[in-house]
Amino acid sequence: MTTNIVLIDDHKLFREGVKRILEFEPTFEVVAEGNDGSSALQLVEQYKPNVVLMDINMPNINGVEATSELIKHHPEVSVIILSIHDDENYVTHALKSGAQGYLLKEMDSNALIEAIKVVSEGGSYLHPKVTHNLVQEYRRLSEVSTSQVAERMVEYRKPLHLLTRRECEVLQLLADGKSNRGVAEALYISEKTVKNHVSNILQKMSVNDRTQAVVTAIRNGWVEVV
Repeated sequence: MTTNIVLIDDHKLFREGVKRILEFEPTFEVVAEGNDGSSALQLVEQYKPNVVLMDINMPNINGVEATSELIKHHPEVSVIILSIHDDENYVTHALKSGAQGYLLKEMDSNALIEAIKVVSEGGSYLHPKVTHNLVQEYRRLSEVSTSQVAERMVEYRKPLHLLTRRECEVLQLLADGKSNRGVAEALYISEKTVKNHVSNILQKMSVNDRTQAVVTAIRNGWVEVV
């Protein structure tokens, strides 16, 4: 089944580079491209893509505004924001607008392909560096909230009642912001094995994607955040 993609970015050279990467994936097809938010709305209406790759900083209508409007009229379309900003404020605004993915433009080709596959199947995908920053911010806010109530120690416990020891290790590395490749290198296992572990973790924790898994793990004290 072909995944139809609309690419929106105001830098033509960047668009051409992304298109070259996507051409190597036989199930991907870039059906249209545009250079601002207003063209995104028109192109989605015309081509009915599965996924939109949306630059966040563009003239006229920016990526966040365009995503919000797009999702309002076409909720079936998955949007991945492309950005140079790893600040949690940018990420939060993008996710609130309805985006299902957030990638930094420093991404490698594997991350781009994986992100498109994940969101086209209904999941969410955040660049590992972005995930790490969100975790850090969540931890900071949690510490502030906790200190306002009372000073207490949070017991660190592995969810061995739910996950295997290896799955606990994978979950910890996801919380550290590791990509599948990073987890594979850290544990000396293949990326395919990592994907199997992640799939098992999501199923056992009853969550839809790795971001939800990390947030749930933090809330329950199942991972260490440093």
